[in-house]
Amino acid sequence: LPLPSPPKRAFSVDVRPPGSKSLTNRALLLAALAGGESKLCYALTDADDAKRMLAAVQQLGAAATIADEGTVTVRGVGGRWSPAEQDPTLFLNNAGTATRFLAAASVLAPGSIIIDGNARMRQRPIGELAEALHQLGVTVDHLGEPGCPPIRLLPPLGGPPMSPTLELTEQTRSSQFISALLLCGPFLRGGLTLKLGPSITSRAYVEMTLGLLDNLGATVRVSDSLRVVRVGPSESAVQQGAVGLDAFTYDVEPDASGATYFWAAAALQPGASCRIRGITRDSLQGDAEFPDALARMGVSITDCDNGEIETTGPRTLTGVMADMSDMPDAAMTLAVVAAFASQTSVIRGLRTLRDKETDRIAALQNELGRIGVDVVAEAAGDAGTITITPPTAGVDCSPDAEPVHFETYDDHRMAMAMSLVALRRPNVFIKDPACVGKTYPTYWTEFARLFAASQ
Repeated sequence: LPLPSPPKRAFSVDVRPPGSKSLTNRALLLAALAGGESKLCYALTDADDAKRMLAAVQQLGAAATIADEGTVTVRGVGGRWSPAEQDPTLFLNNAGTATRFLAAASVLAPGSIIIDGNARMRQRPIGELAEALHQLGVTVDHLGEPGCPPIRLLPPLGGPPMSPTLELTEQTRSSQFISALLLCGPFLRGGLTLKLGPSITSRAYVEMTLGLLDNLGATVRVSDSLRVVRVGPSESAVQQGAVGLDAFTYDVEPDASGATYFWAAAALQPGASCRIRGITRDSLQGDAEFPDALARMGVSITDCDNGEIETTGPRTLTGVMADMSDMPDAAMTLAVVAAFASQTSVIRGLRTLRDKETDRIAALQNELGRIGVDVVAEAAGDAGTITITPPTAGVDCSPDAEPVHFETYDDHRMAMAMSLVALRRPNVFIKDPACVGKTYPTYWTEFARLFAASQ
């Protein structure tokens, strides 16, 4: 895909990203397990990750219909899966949330479930979650590479134990393991208690899960330090001597990870501005804090009357020291902005990026290297830290700059992050642009608005 030449003048746009993938998949799972008919509004319905989750919960017995774009009605199974086929295989492609969440929810099945995915998913870790499920009595068979999908999960005869307590005191490789277990809590007799260590991977995503559970009526108890977390059935279920959640209606927030590309786009164009509709400082999503990292680079941040956030690009971007452990999906966005800064930037908290849709640290080294930016991994001996040093004279943004063809590694976030280079440098091409369909199918249409708005 050839991208347009850099805008000729500053743009001013409002953008509303599609529904959050993280919140959509969490809400879909809870709606599928709840009793009665739930309704999700503004959900992410036309992206691959959400389609995989939606197909899987229907395979496990829930009924779902998409009334119109972004509105999903789900009739749940009342706390126990009831698949039409025996020992179903759920193929989840490279959807990490669906894979981890449904693996944990297998404890609520009447028989075995096989969880599988594409070649990359078969390399992504699930062993720590499998060990936790073993503590709940689940028999786990690794059918391929140990610690990765495909896996067969057989719940214990008679269901999981009463009021189980699990200890995950060592830092996990993914916060999704913790969230996956928490999402099962309302459907376990007596609820579920997790004891966590002092270092919680991507803590903001765990807090997002707890916030959603609380909003939807689950019983949520959390210690001040998040060292002990208990999630149980709704109060109405407890009063009836049952488990589960009541049916609910939920408005899914726009995707804050998707918003980062547009906040960053304004940062890269002096005087340009972008306001994200539907995301406020009260968001459940950690990536809503991304503008604060941009502010430390000299970007102007405006909190609008209704709490929405607008960014405005400065004349010069300065380097930044940033800890992205609570918003790792935004790290590549920040890395591209840092490529156009006046000094070296240091980005920490990236330990989980090696296990994403691709090895994102290696991908950043390869792709930013194509425009002369030096990305050093494991800086200062820390596996989760990188430094980003622009060329001494800056990235070549002259009209006759050599064409650059960015690889995307079948990774939606690589495609969207690298597209930002075109706001400063001409002759940019994106390979496999369709991979953005994983979470943001309309991205290229929205991205084109930045150029049209500056003509």
